Amino acid sequence: MDQCACPRDASGQIRRPKDQLALVGCEKRRKGKTVTVITGLDPVASGLGAILSKLKSACAAGGTISEGRIEIQGEHRQRVVAILLDLGYPSKQAGG
Repeated sequence: MDQCACPRDASGQIRRPKDQLALVGCEKRRKGKTVTVITGLDPVASGLGAILSKLKSACAAGGTISEGRIEIQGEHRQRVVAILLDLGYPSKQAGG
């Protein structure tokens, strides 16, 4: 078990992608800018940096990790949900 490379959360428990539900929503920012926000992923077990990189290149937009959630500039909910499903993360759109 010590040599297991399974993704683990901060407490050491195994957190596989299929066990993390990603919620994908949009927020309005100042000056009317829209940001796609992904929440529900474990920041330690998920490798948010790698996911962010894939999402930024697929959406051709900027993005960041803030407070344990991924933010992508623009409205890309449907595309982000499809990419997360391909990566093995169950995901759904949140909000209207």
